[in-house]
Amino acid sequence: MLHRVVALTLAVTAVAGPQAAAQQATQPLLGFTDAGADVQHRLEAAYDSHLDADDLAAWMHELAREPHHLGSSHDARNVETLRRWFTEWGYETEVARYDVLFPTPLTRSLRMTAPHEFTASLTELPAEGDESTASPDVLPPYNTFSPDGDVTGELVYVNYGTREDYELLARHGVDVDGKIVIARYGGVFRGVKPRLAAEHGAIGCLIYSDPADDGYHQGEVYPEGPWKGASGVQRGSIMDLPLHTGDLLTPGWASVAGARRLSRDAAPAMPTIPTLPIGHGDARPLLDAIEGSVAPAEWRGALPITYRIGPGPATVRLTVKFHWRMVTAMNVVARLEGARWPDQWVLRGNHHDAWNHGARDPISGLVATLAEAKAIAQLPEPPGRTVVFAAWGAEEHGLMGSTEWAEEHGEELTRKAVLYTNTDANGRGFLRLGGSHALTRFWTEVQRDVVDPQTGLSLADRNRARIRATGDEQSRGGLAERGLSVGALGSGSDYTAFFQHLGISSANIATSGEAPGGTYHTLYDTIEHYERFVDPGHVYGVVLAKTTGRATLRMANAPLLPFDFSDLASTIRRYVDEIEELADKQRAETARVNGLIESGQFAAALDPTKPLRPPPLREAVPHFNFAPLHNALARLDAALEGIALSPDLDAGRLDEINTLLYTAERVLLREEGLPGRPWYRHQIYSPGRYTGYGAKTLPWVREAIEQRNYDRVAPGVTALAAVLNALAERMERIKALAG
Repeated sequence: MLHRVVALTLAVTAVAGPQAAAQQATQPLLGFTDAGADVQHRLEAAYDSHLDADDLAAWMHELAREPHHLGSSHDARNVETLRRWFTEWGYETEVARYDVLFPTPLTRSLRMTAPHEFTASLTELPAEGDESTASPDVLPPYNTFSPDGDVTGELVYVNYGTREDYELLARHGVDVDGKIVIARYGGVFRGVKPRLAAEHGAIGCLIYSDPADDGYHQGEVYPEGPWKGASGVQRGSIMDLPLHTGDLLTPGWASVAGARRLSRDAAPAMPTIPTLPIGHGDARPLLDAIEGSVAPAEWRGALPITYRIGPGPATVRLTVKFHWRMVTAMNVVARLEGARWPDQWVLRGNHHDAWNHGARDPISGLVATLAEAKAIAQLPEPPGRTVVFAAWGAEEHGLMGSTEWAEEHGEELTRKAVLYTNTDANGRGFLRLGGSHALTRFWTEVQRDVVDPQTGLSLADRNRARIRATGDEQSRGGLAERGLSVGALGSGSDYTAFFQHLGISSANIATSGEAPGGTYHTLYDTIEHYERFVDPGHVYGVVLAKTTGRATLRMANAPLLPFDFSDLASTIRRYVDEIEELADKQRAETARVNGLIESGQFAAALDPTKPLRPPPLREAVPHFNFAPLHNALARLDAALEGIALSPDLDAGRLDEINTLLYTAERVLLREEGLPGRPWYRHQIYSPGRYTGYGAKTLPWVREAIEQRNYDRVAPGVTALAAVLNALAERMERIKALAG
């Protein structure tokens, strides 16, 4: 059935392709003259002719045929294979090596001792018809950087284990001090769950995948369908990524030979309590044995049990022990020198390591990257700017390969890097991207010129249709008419060091939304699963390569770099409006709830036979002075007004303007970083301290308000205003040069 759909979509592409190409040839391009745009469009048509879905399939079958986790023989084999391919295609290729801390499990045991005995299997079962799942070389389910531990305690169910969940637990009179918590995956980055549990006194943490989120509640489970079965377990690192990425023992400096290394005990991102992931088949008996209050409705998953909070009487013994060793993370870095501006780099990356076979994560994104690199190398002329392709190692355990390389080459990257574009896992559906908002118009143009194979529409028009159909147009300010949104970047993949730490304009991109989940970081992320359920025929792998290839070529060849800081300014203004609204709502809600508590009405509205009690009184929310932000934004608006940049400017001024444009993101960094996490230096975007992957915009001020650290708001406003004024000053310089 799915293969028949692919045949139909390919037929649509064949019909729509020439028409779309004819329309594309008439379209202007940011940064090019009209004549230059015509040349560029012809170049992109030639580029497309070198893309072949059969190549993507063959590369996936080579790279994902065996498990290839960090430190494995198959990982080393893939590195050599990638090095050889890039070299054969004409790239100057090197393998960059870094020694990083990487634990693997020696002991994993989970046993319930009360109210009855149960021993968890902690084993993923092979899937019938999928030979890959019977491989003997897979890593067992575990969480990287869980400390060793042997703990026994009563269980407490904490839902997703968020800050809000612990606040509600306290209202139920439940304390996790000295207990072992069981949380379900989702809501926040997995590493936040054991950190918050430890902050509340827990001695151990279990994390399971509830079928409500990615199991039988969503559809048929593998192998009959794509979703996660009872034994499926999401592995994953739990290092404290919101503090820093990269090697745990070298935070902020490269893990090269002779580098200073912290001890594990001194590493700030090292978790403190033993943690273990389990499947919902092992979780069900544990959750079913918990008594106490019935869990709130929004906490209940899809297991056929009554979800209760505890504590106990379910009591478990959790034992984990690891082999702590240093292994070599390897990046394959390939360069094609630019013909006109060789000291300006356009970077493109995707990681190569996986938890096991990793057909979707990361090989689906990597084969699109390879298709792009091979096709660019086959063009008759080299690009104007130097193009750098990278296959990063050790991403799964803390974005290690990319971070160490970025830290080692930080000074050179700060001078030369124009754009970093990242891919990771790819699927079927709509184009999704996050990144620097100074490139919003650029990415809208790229989407305009690539055809969606299922509808014959451009990727841009299909995304506009989605925005309208979901009723999201009004909240996005009419984006379906004037352009398309770019999401804010938090963390979770290899763009992090380039964007958040070095201030290099970046994007993270994939097609998704119509390919079902369920295999993420499990045994079942195999070629067999991917080609049946995710992207049969590798159709959307080619779509991804067409999209990222256009971005790479346009950025490499544009006489005038296509940055537009008016989009960034309007986005930041929206973020400022959001934090003002956040403060106003928090102030009003705090006053309302405090009044109800003090008058006794909150307690009177609760069922006195139930343990749920009113929340504690909150500190009144003060009024904040956001005027410095409005003043800085007004200066930025004035600087942007009337800027008239043209690729027809003389070469000297154009070179100077281009340098000011592509380094402008750097002025949004603060050398001292964010409070309590100096590695994250970008003042507009960061991963949330209590969300992890999820982005926090204007993070210093926003999180100070959210976390009620009101004394941090004023210094955060000052720091933010300073970088906005620096950006305004940069635009003033560009305006003066443009004449």
